[in-house]
Amino acid sequence: MNRLSFLGVPVLTAALLVSCTNKSSMARWQSKTLDSASLNRIKFTVEPAPEWTRVFTRNSGWFGGDGIFAVTRDGKESPRAATSSEALFWFSDTMIGEITKDSLKPGFRMVNNSVAELKGGWADSAGIAFKWARNIDGKPKSVFIPSTPATGKEDYYWLGDGFVNHDKDKDLYIFGYRIRNTDPNVPFGFKEVGNTLVVIPKGEKPPFYRQRQIDIPFFLGKDVDSTGSFGAGLLVNTEGAGAPHPDGYLYVYGVRGQKKNVMVARVLPADIETFENWTFWDGEEWTSDVNRIQSIADRASNEMSVTPLPDGRYLMVFQADGLGKYVGMRLGASPAGPFGPVINVYDVTNDLEKDKDIFPYNAKAHPVISRPGELLISFNVNSFDFPNDILKYPHLYRPRFIRLKYQLD
Repeated sequence: MNRLSFLGVPVLTAALLVSCTNKSSMARWQSKTLDSASLNRIKFTVEPAPEWTRVFTRNSGWFGGDGIFAVTRDGKESPRAATSSEALFWFSDTMIGEITKDSLKPGFRMVNNSVAELKGGWADSAGIAFKWARNIDGKPKSVFIPSTPATGKEDYYWLGDGFVNHDKDKDLYIFGYRIRNTDPNVPFGFKEVGNTLVVIPKGEKPPFYRQRQIDIPFFLGKDVDSTGSFGAGLLVNTEGAGAPHPDGYLYVYGVRGQKKNVMVARVLPADIETFENWTFWDGEEWTSDVNRIQSIADRASNEMSVTPLPDGRYLMVFQADGLGKYVGMRLGASPAGPFGPVINVYDVTNDLEKDKDIFPYNAKAHPVISRPGELLISFNVNSFDFPNDILKYPHLYRPRFIRLKYQLD
């Protein structure tokens, strides 16, 4: 079997100009004047990043997973931060087993989440180590298993974004989604039933036995399909994280509904566990009433990223329309917008050609392993017929990487 490949995709150069609205909100956010073009135009090129894709193309142990997020142990979020501090990645559903000559050997296993540690910050397969927990019989199991008061008997975790909290002894906070299966015989036969925080003490090593877990109360007991949940992406806009224009806040993005509407909350990192101190963007101002929250964008994906640019703009990266063929981005005037229209960054069609059931999802940027002036972006690939296609294409289910190089005026 030939691995799915980026080969043959041309480098794309773009300078886009479209109309933009909501200038009054923009003016309230920015001290300098931003014309409409600033949210609709950026010069960039994009190309495959095969050296990073190869790091996650593996034949033994961890050989697939989705939901990739990354932080550094010291909490720096600036470009190349991983070259001076160990990076930690985490994944949601994870495949563990052995592949020989592109054939998946019997005995492989799926766990609901796993982690990896990267030393050096470079795309080096020898520098990354994948970790998971084990049952008493030695078989792989998930690193994170729900244990909050609201947890149901059959719940398991998928993971959202996370950050190192400099105001909480540099503990690592990861957002979790409690998932419950509804019908395992159909695609998407599951539902999200809760939103949590997983807290890992500073210095703790995988599989993080000393973790603690907290229910996020805002949408408990409500239909998450309509209310959404938080943790799809984080912007740590603090001096400690190395943000270029810090205001001291953690911005927490969530996604809700079939249109993949993006919403945002903010909180001081020291208050992250004090939920009454969270505020929510209602389209005009920050409010303590979560029921007033309004969308700041749509057509996003359930995992995404928002990255500050040196010129004061904010770059949102996502899989356009949730499962669309384009990695998309929007430019924002502030962490809460307004955001310009979707700019199609990269067509992932070449990675879908093996089978009609294969689809892409959850694109996001990873600044800590990116160089200045660029963003390394991952996207995931899966199949609507996963049980059969993982046997035919055992390297199917893993992140792919592209490199977005941008040029600021």
